[in-house]
Amino acid sequence: MRPSDTDLLLVAGRLLIVVISLFQLVVGVRVAVTRRFPRAWLRFAPLTKSHRSQPVRIGGGNALVGASLLVQQAALLIPMPHRLGTTLFAVALLLLVVAVGWLVVRRD
Repeated sequence: MRPSDTDLLLVAGRLLIVVISLFQLVVGVRVAVTRRFPRAWLRFAPLTKSHRSQPVRIGGGNALVGASLLVQQAALLIPMPHRLGTTLFAVALLLLVVAVGWLVVRRD
């Protein structure tokens, strides 16, 4: 599917998902590396004491979900052969499964 083949509103929605997933990826990596949550997270959604002690687990999970969404949208927005698009969807699904596994298995 090419951006020129679809509705402009659909392309705008996909681009919005790309921006949100890129932001989620960057913030997730930042939380996992610095081991601190952004102050806005703590102000708008107070984390429980058990969640506050797990920044690597939560940040890594957010980064993996953001990467999964980014790969999935790249397969839809960039013109590519069908086989490569299917492979990118499989990679996005694998990243999503790894994110769930990361959140379930990882205990800090």
